[in-house]
Amino acid sequence: MTYWLQELQQKRWEYCNSLDMVKWASRTSPTPGDFSKGLVARDNTDLIYPHPNASAEKARNFLAVETVPGELVGEQAASQPAPGHPNPINFSLKQWGTELKNSMSSFRPGRGHNESRKSVFYTNEEWELLDPSPKDLEESVVQEERKKPIPEGNRGVTGSGFPFDFGRIPYKGKRPLKDMIGSYKNRHSSGDPSAEGTSGSGSTSKPISEMQLQVQNQQEELDRLKKDLSSQKELVRLLQQTVRSSQYDKYFTSSRLCEGIPKDTLELLHQKDDQILGLTSQLERFNLEKESLQQEVRTLKSKVGELNEQLGMLMETIQAKDEVIIKLSRQLSECEGSVSSPTSAPGSPLAAPSGRDQLELDRLKDNLQGYKTQNKFLNKEILELSALRRNAERRERDLMAKYSSLEAKLCQIESKYLILLQEMKTPVCSEEQGPARDVIAQLLEDALQVESPEQPEQAFIKPHLVSEYDIYGFRTVPEDDEEEKLVAKVRALDLKTLYLTENQEVSTGVKWENYFASTMNREMMCSPELKNLIRAGIPHEHRSKVWKWCVDLHTKKFKDSTEPGYFQTLLQKALEKQNPASKQIELDLLRTLPNNKHYSCPTSEGIQKLRNVLLAFSWRNPDIGYCQGLNRLVAVALLYLEQEDAFWCLVTIVEVFMPRDYYTKTLLGSQVDQRVFRDLMSEKLPRLHTHFEQYKVDYTLITFNWFLVVFVDSVVSDILFKIWDSFLYEGPKVIFRFALALFKYKEEEILKLQDSMSIFKYLRYFTRTILDARKLISISFGDLNPFPLRQIRNRRTYHLEKVRLELTELEAIREDFLRERDTSPDKGELVSDEEEDT
Repeated sequence: MTYWLQELQQKRWEYCNSLDMVKWASRTSPTPGDFSKGLVARDNTDLIYPHPNASAEKARNFLAVETVPGELVGEQAASQPAPGHPNPINFSLKQWGTELKNSMSSFRPGRGHNESRKSVFYTNEEWELLDPSPKDLEESVVQEERKKPIPEGNRGVTGSGFPFDFGRIPYKGKRPLKDMIGSYKNRHSSGDPSAEGTSGSGSTSKPISEMQLQVQNQQEELDRLKKDLSSQKELVRLLQQTVRSSQYDKYFTSSRLCEGIPKDTLELLHQKDDQILGLTSQLERFNLEKESLQQEVRTLKSKVGELNEQLGMLMETIQAKDEVIIKLSRQLSECEGSVSSPTSAPGSPLAAPSGRDQLELDRLKDNLQGYKTQNKFLNKEILELSALRRNAERRERDLMAKYSSLEAKLCQIESKYLILLQEMKTPVCSEEQGPARDVIAQLLEDALQVESPEQPEQAFIKPHLVSEYDIYGFRTVPEDDEEEKLVAKVRALDLKTLYLTENQEVSTGVKWENYFASTMNREMMCSPELKNLIRAGIPHEHRSKVWKWCVDLHTKKFKDSTEPGYFQTLLQKALEKQNPASKQIELDLLRTLPNNKHYSCPTSEGIQKLRNVLLAFSWRNPDIGYCQGLNRLVAVALLYLEQEDAFWCLVTIVEVFMPRDYYTKTLLGSQVDQRVFRDLMSEKLPRLHTHFEQYKVDYTLITFNWFLVVFVDSVVSDILFKIWDSFLYEGPKVIFRFALALFKYKEEEILKLQDSMSIFKYLRYFTRTILDARKLISISFGDLNPFPLRQIRNRRTYHLEKVRLELTELEAIREDFLRERDTSPDKGELVSDEEEDT
């Protein structure tokens, strides 16, 4: 239980600290501890971590209770059989909770001196107690205790079975833990010897301890009242002496009245008379208090008598239970003796008392350790709550500052727009240039600003602009064309709006956390639950782990047949010997993803990894070697995977998912898939297919690249990685789904276009205008069902034969042409374009 409490405390501390992180981009990147693979994992510049409180961290480390559980916890503990006990006769299920109750029974609200209202905490280390101060904390605890009325029957006894009794105050002012445990031991050792000697003493001492505790509390109260009564009697005796002396003085002075009394003496007599009257009234008041105290003593004595009667009844009940326990113990020993008759050691009867003493000593040591652990935990709790409260106040101040800054910026923009609108309403009718153009230029300049990495300390209080790069490393706003920059900025703002809207729904993240919690003690397996989670999109912080699992799932048969270090062996060969594909690989490295900062320059970290993976694959598959398009597949994989995992990811795509000849020189498999896609368009989207046929638009010229590189550079990055999530799990069928979904998403807009030129121009860029990934996923996996893989395979087989037949016919025509050219007398006139160039 201590371990779980500390774990909950640690989770709360981490969560509250995570709220203090400053977000640079439109969304945050994961922390370095979330995952450790891929180029994105090393790109953690989007976060600024607050400076930790040094004293708070030091004290938290000093007060750490337990770093790892001593035994199994959670599901592992639940699956284990129930633990046994060396002596089942002396074991009671309720004994543990009762002993903890009895050991904490001295914690009750104190009365009388102020010292009794102080709570004492003991620690082994010195630490700095942060705000609030100990005095304020103690006063608040005492006030809370005063507000809670204590039932008459439960005074002095705690009713909680929880071992950490929060908020209880020791009854004695300065009563350390050692004294409490010593009194606890004395109370147990002063019990009935006959009952303690029986075999059931461990389970039957609970009521005796409780009754003894109540009697002891009442006896302490009675002793205190007796002391007060004796002091009052002494005071009465002194007052009586004073009265007698006053009466003697009065008699002495009355005998001298006839002689004439001086004025000062008369005043003194009056003062004495007043004192006598005061003392008399005080004596009467004390007598009344004495009677009330005597009445209270009689009441307490009656209560003690009732408690003694209850104690006698409980003792009789205990004695009866002891007899039953002894009888059952004898029966148990007889049953055990009938099964096996072990030889008993001569000294075993003498060893029993020492064994009981050892159990008592172990129990006391355990209680002592529990108190120390409790003190550490409570001190740490006070410290953390104080630190978290200050962090929350600081966060609130920062948010208020940010709100004020945003409101100020909104007012500035609104002011500029009002000036512009006023100018547009009443233009200056003169040849001189009016202020409208200057205002428009200023507005455009402000709109195209991106967030710079300078001055990180101001990042939290200033409004968040669109970052220069997104969390995947892609540039959000291009550098060259100003018109394209404005369009890209609008697209980035729309994406940010969508993200802020979707981020309010935490159901997806919670589902993933629950799934990983359920697979903590087992391997991930293919299941409908996992498929639905992946289709909805893998969270940024879990994508590396899930992608690696998908790749390992599909390449298990290849890895089992290769030796360890297979990738390093291929890479070593590629570096030692020149490969025919090496030259083309080098030419395409910087042209892979020029708009991604991980591949933007020759010194980027991604360039060397990209080179290594492509060279290793060219040695593994010499029939393909290298094909343009493989570089983009590897570049996307490297954003979340290490080199070797990205290599096996490429093997999965080329050798497992895609048909043969998909990436060869003829691109036979790619051509076949375009014909299959055309059939699916006519079936799933007949209106759009007819529209394309009417205006003779060959849309496969656009979709060919979608299939070859799995939508890289065709859709926005958010949608791209969600497509890859499902693609790596389900395979190439996902490409057909999303290709059809992209057309269905913009079907109505395309149908409005009435000429082939505008249709083809729209098809070249329309995928970049699709930003709502949730809607696209819903179309892909909902509106397009049913979508059987068997149908795609049958159509591939059918079109593969047709394409091969067409290629054979083309090859025959080519050979006839060459033969005719060689035999023709005018062969000099028949020259190909390549021969003309040479």
